[in-house]
Amino acid sequence: MAQTRELTCIRCPMGCALTVELDDSGAVTSVTGNSCPRGAQYGRDEVTNPVRTVTTSMPVVGASHAHMVSVKTQTDVPKGKVFDVIAALAGLTAQAPVAIGDVLVHDVAGTGVDVVATSNAR
Repeated sequence: MAQTRELTCIRCPMGCALTVELDDSGAVTSVTGNSCPRGAQYGRDEVTNPVRTVTTSMPVVGASHAHMVSVKTQTDVPKGKVFDVIAALAGLTAQAPVAIGDVLVHDVAGTGVDVVATSNAR
């Protein structure tokens, strides 16, 4: 049975209202409502393999000023693994000094994705 999915694109601040049409097998047949090619790709990806970037903060041990450092997954992780990533980061700390781009956790929650610092802590 063919399906229609209504989504709001999150690839840019425009927030386009997308309509994604799927055929009986679940394959995307069209994406409409997007203002740019990124929106079309987002619509296709969101209904077939939704992913997210996880951002949070991590306590820093030994820092003179910053006691927390902001972090994010280096690339997207499957949407269904977001809470696993958060759980894997709970209770972890970083050791000062921390620089933007430092890998603080390798292969978080078995996703194959590293967690990197997005701020400095000295």
